[in-house]
Amino acid sequence: MSQKITIQIRIFPSNPSILVEMANTYIRTVNKLTKQAVASGTFPKLTSKTVHANLPSAVKNQLIRDAKSIFKKANKLKKLPILKKRVYYVNNQNYSIGNRSISFPVVIEGKVQRLVLPARLSARDRDILYKGKLGLLRVVQKSAKWFVQVSVECPTEQANGDIIMGVDLGIKVPAVIVTSSGKTKFCGNGRKNKYIRRKYHSHRRKLGKLKKLAAIRKHGNKESRYMKDQNHKISRQIVNIAIQENVSLIKVEDLKDIRKTTSKSRKNNKNLHHWSFYQLQRFIEYKAAISGIKVAQVNPAFTSQTCPSCDNRNKTTDRTYQCNCGYTAHRDRVGAINILRQPLADGNSLSA
Repeated sequence: MSQKITIQIRIFPSNPSILVEMANTYIRTVNKLTKQAVASGTFPKLTSKTVHANLPSAVKNQLIRDAKSIFKKANKLKKLPILKKRVYYVNNQNYSIGNRSISFPVVIEGKVQRLVLPARLSARDRDILYKGKLGLLRVVQKSAKWFVQVSVECPTEQANGDIIMGVDLGIKVPAVIVTSSGKTKFCGNGRKNKYIRRKYHSHRRKLGKLKKLAAIRKHGNKESRYMKDQNHKISRQIVNIAIQENVSLIKVEDLKDIRKTTSKSRKNNKNLHHWSFYQLQRFIEYKAAISGIKVAQVNPAFTSQTCPSCDNRNKTTDRTYQCNCGYTAHRDRVGAINILRQPLADGNSLSA
């Protein structure tokens, strides 16, 4: 078994203008080839020799593949997608990664040269790169910083445990887990997350009145980075517990209609529509996959209303779930228990 993940590595170019020029040329050429193909109705046979761009041959071959892929999407969408963000792709045969550096081909003064850049790699990055099979490298710029994003296919071994875990995602409590062995854990601090969001929202409103658009974007990026960091920490905590409890399967909600089906107060309406449920679930999925733990989606309907003891449905107005049969528990814990017991999407059910 294997799992594809993407790691991001900070690079420190001494002359960023080279990367700017390469990335701009890359997206400009891809857009040009795509536009020409759409106009003619077919994608022509191209080689690095027939593509006129100040780029290395290996990079030209990659941009031909990208243009062809975008052309296919354009035919399906009946619309021409245009690349706008500065980007530069290099296939796995034309770059190398050392302990503290990354090198890939660029064109400088009309000649193809190998650009060697200092890089900051964590111990985790080195471990993944050493074990996995390297894929495409993507050079991107975020604000004034430069990064490479490397696709890595990591081998995994299936966990042999017989314990199942259910995970319920929410606003006030970001994640509640329940295992078939009886362990319950509340993960994350929803109250703090809501405070941070209100803080940034209030600050953006003040900046908006002053028409400071750059500052608004900067604060939006800070909020996004904070939530991403929280989701990484929560997902890591969940997977670590799964490893400790010998879990072989994690059941999560199918998030397709979560914004429609989740009950919400007027106070929580904005929070729901800005909450990164999907991102947290994706982090859980890829971290679990690396550890050989399967993740399956189940139907979340009525999971927070169904009594785990008698199967009756009861609506709750606070965080405590109470049933006429006498069963009482935290509402989100009830949701996690019912997710744990839900059959899989293919209709097969596992005992819990």
